[in-house]
Amino acid sequence: MGLTRDTALVRAARLERQTSETSISLALTLDGRGCYQVSTGIRFFDHMLELVARHGGFDLDLRAGGDLDVDQHHTVEDVGIALGEAFGEALGSKQGIARAGSFLMPMDETLALAAVDFGGRSAAVVETKLRAKLVGDLQSTLVTDFFEGFARGARANVHVRVLYGRSAHHKIEALFKAFARALGAACRRDPHLRGSLPTTKGLL
Repeated sequence: MGLTRDTALVRAARLERQTSETSISLALTLDGRGCYQVSTGIRFFDHMLELVARHGGFDLDLRAGGDLDVDQHHTVEDVGIALGEAFGEALGSKQGIARAGSFLMPMDETLALAAVDFGGRSAAVVETKLRAKLVGDLQSTLVTDFFEGFARGARANVHVRVLYGRSAHHKIEALFKAFARALGAACRRDPHLRGSLPTTKGLL
């Protein structure tokens, strides 16, 4: 596994992650235009990652191959880990960023909440209220594995919750849109911080 970060002005990362179960290649630019190319072999999951790029304002090129003949779990979790690692690398020292962000996202009858903190500690709380086993071609229980993997890879706190809703499709989509916008807020440069680190500890 190798990871390199471009200049601080660009805030970008490239990652190659290889295991016996998955092969992932991705390029991420934080200050992008919401452009994306995503292929994981799970089309509904692709769409959710596309939403992260578009609604967060990130440029994302992500290709993942995995043992989908066994199960979707390895692919979904490892993509979460890899994407989290890329965010952590692209943020660099984290000087001058807002660090934390949250968003409340309505989608028709559904309302979802997401909050993210790039504080250097990994924690994830995911409440999906999903009953359907499949949404599109995605095993719905793996939504939790993605967010937990991201939190671990980024060393971030990730809290996502469906407050209410009827459609399983809307619930997952609202979660990912809320997550994207919370990410965008947390990654945003704060002009009031003027390059200082957003913590009293001196280290994130």
